[in-house]
Amino acid sequence: MKKVILLAFPSAFLFINCAVIRPGEAGVKQTLGKFDDQVATEGTVFFNPFTSKVIKESTQTNNIKLFLTLPSKEGLSVDSEISILYRLERNKIPSVLQNLGRDYESIITSVFRSASSDVCAKFFAKDMHSGMRANIEEEIKVKMNENLKKQADGIELIAVLMKSIQLPPGLASSIEQKLQAEQDALRMEFVLQQAKLEADRKIINAQGERDAQQILSEGLSDEIIQIRSIEAFNNLATSPNTKIIVTDGKTPMLINDNE
Repeated sequence: MKKVILLAFPSAFLFINCAVIRPGEAGVKQTLGKFDDQVATEGTVFFNPFTSKVIKESTQTNNIKLFLTLPSKEGLSVDSEISILYRLERNKIPSVLQNLGRDYESIITSVFRSASSDVCAKFFAKDMHSGMRANIEEEIKVKMNENLKKQADGIELIAVLMKSIQLPPGLASSIEQKLQAEQDALRMEFVLQQAKLEADRKIINAQGERDAQQILSEGLSDEIIQIRSIEAFNNLATSPNTKIIVTDGKTPMLINDNE
């Protein structure tokens, strides 16, 4: 009896295998071609190697890099480096594998090519190199989500990023010239504004001086002039120098000064 038990255990282990699911992964058991609905996370999964296997997929954010030529509204071709950030929804991995297979990244790439052509054809080439780029990226993402939902649910698009936009040489030169002209116009507007401010300042100063003279002249009555004359005579009288003064009795006039 003991010999039978010892022989039975080694034969049983031939029908058991295991797969280790690491952090950032999820495992789906496939038995005779059918995917199990249960998704295994971190840990060990046991299975029969003759009838089953465990397919492991990443649940982390993945990046697909593409180098494409995108069309524009005016019919130009714009070269761009594209990054598509996505991740698989853990509980829907069996659906993705069942409908798209393990080569689902090629499906994502194909969907992007279609969506980007439709969206970019509505924008001018210069828009892809300006603040409109974020709007274009968002529209492509929305269009891709619509197309992916029709094929399989479970791929979450995080972002579509258009990088290293290369405009046609002629267009790039035209845009640079336009930007330079805009900068020159802004600079000229600043210079004119400064000149206007300086002119306004001079006008205000002149008006201030005119008002001061007017106030002063209005305050010079005959009595004030006589008082100022008396003060001038008093100052001359106390001066140690000899002076010859011609006067009509109202205002002094200095003729000569002998030191």
